[in-house]
Formats: sequence, structure tokens, C-alpha cells
Amino acid sequence: MKLKQAIELDRKDSLKKYKSHFLNSKKEIYLNGNSLGKLPIKSIKNIRKTIDYEWGNRLVRSWNEKWLDLSDSLEKKLAIILGVTKREVKIGDSTSLNLYQIVFSLLKSNLYKKNLISDSFNFPSDNYILEGLSSNFNIKKPTIINYSQNISAEINLIEKTIKKSPGILCLSLVSYKSGWMYPMKALNDCAKKNNSIIVWDLSHAVGVTHIDLKKTNTLTAVGCSYKFLNGGPGAPGFLFVDYSIQSKLENPIKGWFGHKLPFKFSDKYEAANNINKFDIGTPGMLSIVAMEGGIDIITKATTKSIRKKSISQSEYFISLIKQKLDSYNINIESPDDPLNRGSHITISHPESWKICRALAKGNQKIPKIICDFRPDKYIRFGISPLYTSYKDLYQTVNALNEILKNKSYKKIRKEKTKVT
Repeated sequence: MKLKQAIELDRKDSLKKYKSHFLNSKKEIYLNGNSLGKLPIKSIKNIRKTIDYEWGNRLVRSWNEKWLDLSDSLEKKLAIILGVTKREVKIGDSTSLNLYQIVFSLLKSNLYKKNLISDSFNFPSDNYILEGLSSNFNIKKPTIINYSQNISAEINLIEKTIKKSPGILCLSLVSYKSGWMYPMKALNDCAKKNNSIIVWDLSHAVGVTHIDLKKTNTLTAVGCSYKFLNGGPGAPGFLFVDYSIQSKLENPIKGWFGHKLPFKFSDKYEAANNINKFDIGTPGMLSIVAMEGGIDIITKATTKSIRKKSISQSEYFISLIKQKLDSYNINIESPDDPLNRGSHITISHPESWKICRALAKGNQKIPKIICDFRPDKYIRFGISPLYTSYKDLYQTVNALNEILKNKSYKKIRKEKTKVT
């Protein structure tokens, strides 16, 4: 494959106009949207207006003039991306805190047996939350399903575990290492047949895959907004609770904004009788304002179109890796089938950390390429179709070829940075 083909694919790309909606650097290629998405131009304008006018001029009056309604407005937009109704989505706090609230409320509800289940592909902090809750409820530690390899989950093992030990599961829709994407509906249906429920972590999937929580019979989910939703560093998380079970769940954290009438300042707590019961404290308005730009771009582009381009680009990227890097001890650690794969591609090499840093450093022959390292030998390349071009992917494989051929990675120090 030649550069000419990449340029032609970019020319035909129906989503190419959206790249200009982000702050871009001409001197680097950014393939790390699976960790932190790029900054939307609209978010810069929104934040400046919030700081200069709403906070700087209007001060506390902005709560009534805009801020109190902004979360509702964003939740309506996010609901479209998730394929649900606004009354089932809540934006705020972090993914971990939202997961804690949902699993705690499920355990306390007695709707399901108190068997907590996860797998080795799940994001580690999700499993930390489950382990902590097992201690809080004085129940056995979570069952962690392990697989025979590190790329694809063995669905039969999950189904077997559900049938043997019905309860509450937590799974990532797209795994953070290999990018494996789970068959959501099939597993939800299996859970329902066995009086179990799955809390899905959508963090590595939302904004870049087409999600329809209703069609997949999903009852609960959490996720973050700073990856493919481009909400900014530390942007609020979100949770989804299907309307059919909301009345049966109780938020373990009785916070001010979860009250039915928070500004009544009652001495007695009375939970809101809707999704607002999962609110806790005062929303962080600067972070919520920053979220809007990325969500607006995604709703305009549509997740179906984004997913279509994601598959096309990941297939192109993998074919280039196989063609040009086959002789360099590089292994592809993501699923072959694009329908079982999210939007990041993982490769491995014994010197992955050094190669990752060599890419970020760049040189006179190759641009700086930002990706990330995951222990103990993995490099992840996040494909964000709203701003990733085919030319970016072509140049990345060429850069890898240059680094591996000349072994320039050997000049990189072994010491790792705090954030890898």
C-alpha cells in the first residue's frame, strides 16, 4: 500500500470535515483518543464564556439562568448517543463512583443474588470497586473469569459462570487492552434468563462504536466522557439505569442534589423519585460545560457513521502492520474480526515502552506520534474517526518501520513516566 492510497481514502472520507472542529497540531499525529480525546474548538469558546461572563459577571445568578438546566440538556444529547431516553441518564461524578452507586444499590435491593462477577479483561479499577463492595457487604470476593489468551473473551465461560453463580456482573463493552468488544445483547439475554444483571462499563466504547442500550436489553451502564466523547481531562462520568428498575434502587450516597427538593433544605432526606436520585453534590459546571462541544460533534456525525469509518480505518491499519512490520517481532494483540473489536488497535513487542517513547519523540524523518503503553509489552493506537486520517495511520506504520529497522528505540531510557 502506498501513500497515494491513503490520500485517496481521505479525499473520499465523509467525516473529514469534523477534524477542523478540534484543536490540531500540524507537527504530530495523535492516536491516543482512547485515553484522552482532543479538545473541540467549541469547548474553548464555551469555557471562556462560562468563565468570563457566567461566572465572572453573572456569578450566582448563572445557576438559575443556565447552569441548573445544562446537565439536563447534555443528558438529553447523551441519551441519543446511548439509544435511551433522557430520564434514564445521569451525568456527574466519576466512572468509579457511579459504578459504586449502581452495584451497591443492586446488592441492597435483593433483586439478585449477592454474587459479584467480573473478568480479567475488565478495567482494573472496576474490579477494585467490586472487591471493596464485597468487603462492605461481608460477602465472598468477586469471581474473576480468566481466559486462555489475552485477545478475545471466551463467551462460553461467561455464560457458564452466570448459570453456575447467578448474580451481578461488571464487564467493559470494549476491553482496555486488546480492544475486544463483547456481544452485548447475547450476554444480557443470558443474564436475564438466569436472574442476573450486567453493569456495563462503556468507557472505551462510547462515542466511537454504535451503542443501543435498549435494543441490547441493557439495564445498567456507566462510562467516562474524556476519551472518545472528547469531554476533557477529568470530565464527568455518566450512568444509565433503565426506567423499569429505577424505583427498586436506592442511591447509597444521600447527597444534596439527590434530594427530591434540594433547595427546600429539609432536615429529612427524601430521595428524588427519578434518575436524579443518583445525583450527589453540586455539579462541576466548568467540566460539564467542556463536555458539550464533543457531544455535539458526535450527535451531528452520528455514531453509525463514526463506527463505519472506525472499522475501515482499523482494517487499513492492521493490513499495513501485517504488510510492513511482519519481520520485526511485532504481534497484533487485537481481535481479527472488526465486529468484535472497538476502535483501538494493540500491538506487542519486547521493547514496547521504548518504541512508544521513540514514536512520541519523532525525528527529522518521522513526525511525533502520540500513542500509549500498557504493561507489560503493549502499545495501543486509538483511532478517533472524527480527527484521525488514513494518512496518519500510513505515516504511523512507516514510523514504526523506521524505528524498528534502525533500532533507534535502543537509545531510549528504560525509566517510565508516571502516566504511560
